[in-house]
Amino acid sequence: METRIPNPALANPATLKALIALAESTGDTGVPKTTHYLMHVRASQINGCGGCLEMHTKELREAGESDERIFTVAAWRDTAYFTDAERAALALAEALTRIADRADPVDDEIWDEAARHYDETQLSSLVLSIAAINTWNRLNVATRQIAGAA
Repeated sequence: METRIPNPALANPATLKALIALAESTGDTGVPKTTHYLMHVRASQINGCGGCLEMHTKELREAGESDERIFTVAAWRDTAYFTDAERAALALAEALTRIADRADPVDDEIWDEAARHYDETQLSSLVLSIAAINTWNRLNVATRQIAGAA
């Protein structure tokens, strides 16, 4: 597989600035960075974005996360490694990433569980973070950005 073109966001300084600003806007809400990284890994797994998977698994490792947690993000429902709040965030990330899979992509059960663990500002942060990673995934997948390529 070969990269089609460089990532469009990297080729356009205004776009890159906007995407970085979007990502940065999700911080300082009380949601742990590792929760954002876990959601980014899960969305990137679903979307098949190797570049984002590489980046965000490294972020998790640098944040001190265990191999067990990093390696089992895709199976978060079937492990004991994640808190209830993280599970709610991962369910929300999956739902917002797979919006075409169901008539009501983010049903009340998913939303209410997330709202049980996060306040309105934090929920906004989660939704924006999921939107941001899905944007990066789509840019990378469309242009075939390859993880590990120099």
